[in-house]
Amino acid sequence: MEQRINTEVWKALIRAFLPFKGRDVISILDFTREDLEELFERADYFLEHRRSYRLLEDYVVALAFFEPSTRTRLSFETAAKLLGAKVIGFTSEEGISIAKGESLADTIRMLDAYADIIVIRHRYEGAALFAAEIAESPVINAGDGKQHHPTQAMLDLYTIRKLYGSIDGLVYGVVGDLRYGRAASSFIYGLTLFKPKKVYLISPPLLRARPEVLEVLKERGIPFEEVTKVDEVVEEVDVLYVTRIQKERFPDPLEYERVKGSYRITIELLKRGKEHLRVLHPLPKVDEIEPAVDTSKYAAYFTQARFGVPVRMALLILIAGVEP
Repeated sequence: MEQRINTEVWKALIRAFLPFKGRDVISILDFTREDLEELFERADYFLEHRRSYRLLEDYVVALAFFEPSTRTRLSFETAAKLLGAKVIGFTSEEGISIAKGESLADTIRMLDAYADIIVIRHRYEGAALFAAEIAESPVINAGDGKQHHPTQAMLDLYTIRKLYGSIDGLVYGVVGDLRYGRAASSFIYGLTLFKPKKVYLISPPLLRARPEVLEVLKERGIPFEEVTKVDEVVEEVDVLYVTRIQKERFPDPLEYERVKGSYRITIELLKRGKEHLRVLHPLPKVDEIEPAVDTSKYAAYFTQARFGVPVRMALLILIAGVEP
């Protein structure tokens, strides 16, 4: 009699030999250091060989952006098209049937019927996980509320690896909105997969990192310290990861008014730091970095944004289970 392998066992076997193939990307914590190093190797290839491919010519990639986006959406679209995939999707709720009252679940079911990979951004925490539970196709979280932004953390870590040769052994300062900023939280989570020398969490008291983020740092033995002023630690850090104050995530506008403009990264401040100090930012930036920094040796955030394409190309082919 034919023996059938249990579906979950079969999926576990696939993950053992092809850890990315067919998997959902919901949180950076779902991955291991080894997973990310494999991703970075593929990204190196695409960075060095920037051309069009036909690796995903039979794939349809859906970009379901329920929230505004520039870099994440365009880099995913560019990555998919360079790999030969067809791209469908939308950039707001106004142009789709959710505006008529359709449920998120039904929208995901339709996307699942049309696409082989679904990339979703949504204002509500847990939306990507909810989509993954409904869809049979792999779901990539492109940002859900204030919770997770795993592919941003992947390209952040990749940028540091390219700048310094290693993510380990460096001192990091994470500045700004650590309470509502999903990019900051995901970056901090991502650092726990490596061996940072120390992580400074720099924010106003109202915007301190959430308890669950601090708990992961503690559980994984990452040295960290919460401080309120950048100038207290700028001379120690190797990487300054700056984020904007997330106005759109504040439940109380008065709370935003109390903390807006809390930080201003200037050339004078950065000159006090190490010679190799570099500034990262997930972008968009508003007024937290003075314009003069943009053209200085300290600015790495435009390079960081450029790396979004090769990193997301690497992620797409790994999820599809194909090789360049």
